[in-house]
Amino acid sequence: MRAVVLALTLAFVVNIIYVSVPEFALDKTYVYNYEALLLGGLPQEGLARAGIKVNSKVHLSTVTENTFLMKLMDPLIYEYAGIWPKDPFVPATKLTSALAAQLQIPIKFEYANGVVGKVFAPAGVSPTVLNLHRGILNILQLNLKKTQNIYELQEAGAQGVCRTHYVINEDPKSNHITVTKSKDLSHCQERIMKDIGLAYTERCAECTKRVKSLIEMATYNYIMKPSSTGALITEATVEEVHQFSPFNEIHGAAMMEAKQRLAFVEIEKTPVVPNKDDYLARGSLQYEFATEILQTPIQLIKISNAPVQIVEVLKHLVVNNVAMVHDDAPLKFVQLIQLLRVSTLENIEAIWTQFKNEPAYRRWILDALPAVGTPVIVKFIKEKFLAGELTLPEFIQALVVALQMITADLDTIQLTASLAMHEKIAKIPALREVVMLGYGSMIARHCVAVPTCSAELLRPIHEIAAEATSKNDIREITLALKVLGNAGHPASLKPIMKLLPGLRTAATSLPLRVQVDAILALRNIAKKEPKLVQPVALQLVLDRALHPEVRMVACIVLFETKPSVALMSSLAGSLKTETNMQVASFTYSHIKSLTRITAPDMAAVAGAAHVAIKLLSHKLDRLSFRFSRALKFDIYQSPLMIGAAGSAYMINDAATILPRAVVAKARAYLAGAAADVLEIGVRTEGIQEALLKSPAADESVDRITKIKRTLRALINWKALPTSQPLASAYVKLFGQEVAFARIDRAIIEQAISLATGPKSRELLKAALKALQEGTALQYAKPLLAAEVRRILPTAVGLPMELSLYTAAVAAASINIQATITPPLPEEIETMTLEQLKKTDVQLQAEARPSIALQTFAVMGVNTALIQAAVMARGKIRTIAPGKVAARADILKGNYKVEALPVEVPEHIAAVSFETLAVARNIEDPTAERIVPLVPELSLQNRQTHLAGSVSHTCIVHMPHDAPLRAPAPFDKTLCLAVPYIGIKGCVEVHSHNAAFIRNDPLFCIIGQHSARASVARAEGPAVERLELEVQVGPRAAERLLKQISLIDEETPEGKAFLLKLREILETEDKNRPVSSESNSNSSRSSSSRSSSSSSSSSGSSMSSSRVTKYMVHHGSSKAVSSGSTASSFERIQKQAKYLGNAVPPVFAIIARAVRVDHKLLGYQLAAFFDKPTARVQLIVSSIAENDNWKLCADGVLLSKHKVTTKVAWGTECQQYAVITKAEAGILGEFPAVRLELEWERLPILITNYAKKLSKHIPMAALQTGFRFERAKNSEKEIELTVALPSKRSLNVIVRVPEMTLSRMAIPLPVTIPINPDGTLSVHIDQDILFRVQNYIYDYTTGTNI
Repeated sequence: MRAVVLALTLAFVVNIIYVSVPEFALDKTYVYNYEALLLGGLPQEGLARAGIKVNSKVHLSTVTENTFLMKLMDPLIYEYAGIWPKDPFVPATKLTSALAAQLQIPIKFEYANGVVGKVFAPAGVSPTVLNLHRGILNILQLNLKKTQNIYELQEAGAQGVCRTHYVINEDPKSNHITVTKSKDLSHCQERIMKDIGLAYTERCAECTKRVKSLIEMATYNYIMKPSSTGALITEATVEEVHQFSPFNEIHGAAMMEAKQRLAFVEIEKTPVVPNKDDYLARGSLQYEFATEILQTPIQLIKISNAPVQIVEVLKHLVVNNVAMVHDDAPLKFVQLIQLLRVSTLENIEAIWTQFKNEPAYRRWILDALPAVGTPVIVKFIKEKFLAGELTLPEFIQALVVALQMITADLDTIQLTASLAMHEKIAKIPALREVVMLGYGSMIARHCVAVPTCSAELLRPIHEIAAEATSKNDIREITLALKVLGNAGHPASLKPIMKLLPGLRTAATSLPLRVQVDAILALRNIAKKEPKLVQPVALQLVLDRALHPEVRMVACIVLFETKPSVALMSSLAGSLKTETNMQVASFTYSHIKSLTRITAPDMAAVAGAAHVAIKLLSHKLDRLSFRFSRALKFDIYQSPLMIGAAGSAYMINDAATILPRAVVAKARAYLAGAAADVLEIGVRTEGIQEALLKSPAADESVDRITKIKRTLRALINWKALPTSQPLASAYVKLFGQEVAFARIDRAIIEQAISLATGPKSRELLKAALKALQEGTALQYAKPLLAAEVRRILPTAVGLPMELSLYTAAVAAASINIQATITPPLPEEIETMTLEQLKKTDVQLQAEARPSIALQTFAVMGVNTALIQAAVMARGKIRTIAPGKVAARADILKGNYKVEALPVEVPEHIAAVSFETLAVARNIEDPTAERIVPLVPELSLQNRQTHLAGSVSHTCIVHMPHDAPLRAPAPFDKTLCLAVPYIGIKGCVEVHSHNAAFIRNDPLFCIIGQHSARASVARAEGPAVERLELEVQVGPRAAERLLKQISLIDEETPEGKAFLLKLREILETEDKNRPVSSESNSNSSRSSSSRSSSSSSSSSGSSMSSSRVTKYMVHHGSSKAVSSGSTASSFERIQKQAKYLGNAVPPVFAIIARAVRVDHKLLGYQLAAFFDKPTARVQLIVSSIAENDNWKLCADGVLLSKHKVTTKVAWGTECQQYAVITKAEAGILGEFPAVRLELEWERLPILITNYAKKLSKHIPMAALQTGFRFERAKNSEKEIELTVALPSKRSLNVIVRVPEMTLSRMAIPLPVTIPINPDGTLSVHIDQDILFRVQNYIYDYTTGTNI
């Protein structure tokens, strides 16, 4: 046995390759050729790419045993933006010349046992150039083990400490040793990267389970030759790939490829001479971020004099965005932000002093400063507010954005804390709340960047919460909880738990709203540490001694921790014995809605919900909306990795008519990330508590009495307590609460005093005076809507960036002129209602609103010296000019609005999207190279080599082995002339893509796509204006432009007209297409199968015998009522075919186009009312000459329970007709309503769509729980019958041609106040009505206007 062990040991020792680490002799200089390449784009040939190449010689010499010098000789920089691989690299001569001196400065570094230590360089070497040296040193980093040939370790490198796999082989013939090391840059112990704008997003690991959004790996291959002093690296090659896919497609990804080659040339005796300047410690091998953080990747600006350049850009923005927004305004706004980021506080002070008194410049500056995101901006905003140079609205707007955009570090956190404690800010509660919420958000962002962030940052807030609790300062407790909720630090769990009810704390004595806020403060903590929050939330949900609202809010938090199957089952088990129906309904609906969730990150929760829902009784599913509910819905497209989800929570209280709380939240998924985009919550706790103390809370009274008492309590709002808010609301953006408001008695009183006080009257006077004198307004509003960036170092030493920018600018110019006759009195408050009635007001307004939006998605190299990237650029620009004149003659009852001609641009809307390869450098900005990613020529050439049909459509789910298609660029123009108004609209579309390579989403998107819309005058006589006129009262008949007359069927002329019309209609009927019998039979058989399955499935909700009995009874009553109704309606109609012969119109409406040839075009409407017969008639007719088209609508109230209407239209109202009958009363023993729809003839379009729709009725009935049966119903009638067996349920029967649908006992969300005889039991309390009228009188007539 010992012999075997010895043999195995010897064999193992023999197979071990003893490798010496690279060594450099003291008296020698080693010369290498070095080439580095960084190229980005899609991997397929024939498409454009962008990149950089660096060629140089590298000289290495030893200073001491472990210290070395490295110098680059004859460096050359190339840039690339062209079609790969046919286009050549282009030398960046000017950039190389500018950097030559700096590139050739030797750097010093420590190197021992194959490991690079500290790096030293003179101050004249910029971080960008030093990073290029680090890219070479990174090749020399070799952790070789003498006892292992294959091993794995976490190795330090330029990109961080990452998982590295080594394989060592020996070639005895060539006496060479090959070393291969592979780095998985996605699994790093410490990854060097910089994220901007991603702090509030969550990584959706489940979304990228099949394919990761970003895959990074590198492979290093070495050929080493043993020497007397160690090993000599004769050749080293590096291949690194960064693959980014916005979609879940393996072959649909953009790629950044880095390549390096270091080849030994010779050994020289001449040593490298160090620079004369002092060598400073410049860190280690790890990449050092430089100015690329301040440099946007979408444009390269040479900043020589920032203040002067800022002024130039400001003037461009102000001057070119007055009448309408400029095309490049968003890009210029981003340029302004970039210039401000490199400016000092003194620079910004000087610019502010220069322009603060010019409103247009002032607005642009204040809109740009918050987006800069540097500590300088917060200091500036703070100083200007304290100095009184900013108004309160300006300060709040700037501060809210600035606190979210600023880089979160210890200095800025301390700055924000000092801002919150400042005396002037502390005196304004709303302002202090904004700062405090921003402080919590800043801590949250800091802890994302530094996961080991100290809990000491929150100590001031913990102390504020403790002190406020001891003093019972409810407002301060609430604010502290919201700040802790924004921060979401696990260290805040204990302070928050002290304010939670039922956990052996004194929190039960706190108001309910504070307990709710304390629970909600756990939500962001739950995202980081769900296991810490789950037991707390579960205990609150299960504690039946707590208020139901507290338990339901805890339920929300619990489900956001993504509970396991065991926890969900435990909750379902407790729900079986739950006595509070509000909690039961809320929890059950929450669990059930989770079963329908399809988002990948909620898949495990959805599975647990499916298990839990099976343990619960389905009776809870039939509870009405009186009970609390939770609703969740989502949509997720796996191939596109895009999704959206929505949540809505309604917390009710049986004691009041209003919900206690309503919360709505929207969530988005994109490219493997998720974020809670928006959340809005409203609570009515103060109103609820006030109402509970009122007599309305008495459970012994009926619901109508409760409503009356509630209205009285609301009208007497002045008697409500001032110590608590009546209601509150909050808004969250990306999971961070940015604003909340309380509505209490003091705020209401303040609002009323502002609305009715002298200041409001002065504002009204000023506004009316300005309108009469004529007002011209110009306003522009910019917005940096998105700035999302991830900056990663590459093996070459240059940074690679993935970024998304969206900027928009809206501008509007408005001109308004008003003429008031007679002129208003000087003291407007003395004006009476009678004077107002005699006033003639004319108003003319012209507006030109316009919007420009640009969005950029970039992948590539971004430095302050050179940029090379592939870019997707989208643009949207809209202009919607309009000119309107309006007149209101109140005395005569005449109101007119005119749309006047206005000058329009060539295109009122333009949308474009293009993908490009871009290369540019700071020394030669005019030589910028931009190449389309998918050149049109390549598509056309590819098309000539491929046979088959040409198609431009992209099918996302098309199989990957489908034949290639080579679509030619798609160009099409569609035009449509709008009749009567003389306008022609056109849309031009151009598109081409790379779907011929692979029919995947990414290849369908890349390319060039554009659409432009234009509006122009159509052919024919010009239209002067469009008019809409309303005349009310006895003068309505005078305003009609064409006399109305209706054909009398009893006269000879009427009979002849009807005979001729009947012949025309019969001819049309013969020409109608008839569907094939086979289709009809197929439809019937399919419907029959659906019918049987539907009938069997709905047996649990009702009995067939009950339905049959109900329907028979219903049918017998229908025959009698229908006959009497029809005869009564026809008798009243025959008394006066046209009511205009007997009564004047109540009002008239004329809509027409006024043309230069004075030809009448348009429509007029006349409305008549005959009080003795309770009949209403509306007649719409064309005012064009020789056009007899009319629409006649008649409605008669036959009794308190019966209404019949007839709508006829077509030539003289004789072509088509629909009769509607509505009837309310008792059906059997239940109150009921019946609606009948009968038609004599309908247009072909309607009947065709109705037939298509009828095919889907059986399936829809099955899905909604309705019983479906085939029946021989009338072919020209639809009937709906609704009965109320109780105040909270419905019985519904629907009869349509060939089928009958029914469903019994449908639960209602509210109780219907109906009496057994069918009448509604709702009465307006005279006392309440008097109070409302008196209240309005106090604040209007009583105090004048």
